[in-house]
Amino acid sequence: MPISTAIKSALDGSSLIRKMFEEGVRLKAVHGADKVFDFSLGNPDIDPPPIFRRMLLRLLDEGRPLPHGYMPNAGFPDVREKIAVKAGREQGVALDGSHILMSVGAAGGLNAVLKAILGPGDEVVAARPYFLEYRAYVANHDGRLVEVDAMPDFNLDVERIATALNGKTAAVLINSPHNPTGRIYPAETIGRLARVLLAHGKKTGRYPYLIADEPYREIVYDGKVVPPVLTAYHEAIVVTSYSKSLSLPGERIGYIALSPAIRDKDEVFAALAYTTRVLGYVNAPALMQRAVAALIDEKAPAAVYAKRREAFKEVLDGAGITYTDPEGAFYVFAKVPGGDDGRFVDCLKQHLILGVPGSAFGTPGWVRFAYCVDEKVIRACASAFKAAVAAFTAAA
Repeated sequence: MPISTAIKSALDGSSLIRKMFEEGVRLKAVHGADKVFDFSLGNPDIDPPPIFRRMLLRLLDEGRPLPHGYMPNAGFPDVREKIAVKAGREQGVALDGSHILMSVGAAGGLNAVLKAILGPGDEVVAARPYFLEYRAYVANHDGRLVEVDAMPDFNLDVERIATALNGKTAAVLINSPHNPTGRIYPAETIGRLARVLLAHGKKTGRYPYLIADEPYREIVYDGKVVPPVLTAYHEAIVVTSYSKSLSLPGERIGYIALSPAIRDKDEVFAALAYTTRVLGYVNAPALMQRAVAALIDEKAPAAVYAKRREAFKEVLDGAGITYTDPEGAFYVFAKVPGGDDGRFVDCLKQHLILGVPGSAFGTPGWVRFAYCVDEKVIRACASAFKAAVAAFTAAA
């Protein structure tokens, strides 16, 4: 029997990030790992903090009854209370366990939220460029992603978002610090967006949710701060994970935090617990829940990424490539000389450099580079970048 036509179509245009990552694996096998400069995937190379391993060993040895058994779909109650302390501190609000649901990473959390709020044909507004999986996540639950352009500096264009709102708008989905640009949306922008959503809700009777995807919140530079959203708008939901902050992408652990002022909170909470179950996650991993709850004061290695950011900027400057100056996360969004991102990525690949074309994020003419790799790798690629740009320019 054939596969679903929708899935077949999705496979034909599947994640360019993963395709480039897999190409990197192939090139490393051919040329040697030290000869390939792979900046395709946001896969942290830094080990989790040493206390993480010690905590795992302690948890395995503590003799807890049924340590790997089921728990409520929302997660262990005691874990949720501890996570509420962390989330409340970051968001500047008083939270308790009734506002927290543990999730299977941020991706699992976003899918649980979208399944809980979307009806057939409902819309989710997101600014271009956006994390490329958003379109699939929304489509998973019979919704439609409505794309609006960001400002030239990649700040949110609140006026464009306001114009995109209508009676079918279920949510606005934002991501700060931003993948792929590294932009942090200022508090003033979040405030203006909240006022637009409030006005829309008063006019239509439907208040769109503001969903903030925040896995990079702790990776910020130059004294920047990520403004809270739970204090800005009553229908706000934060989704995050420990994939980047504690370098645990493969462990699939994160959480959802609800605004304490959200309407019908108990119903929203029950819906999220239900969607967590019926999507097949059932619950977030038991051991990981207890581990991260014990590490709520551990911080992301932002200083290491800051050094890598500076190294990568030096490489791009030396090659004559312009780019966004990341305020957070660990990505550089670089402008393609001449604008053809697909051809430029192919040229980079000929020089054993891997990046992801901006068209994958809804913004052609750019390339994303993930600098969550060793600084020595970044500095070693300088000559390859110069050669790639020279070859690309000569062939134009």
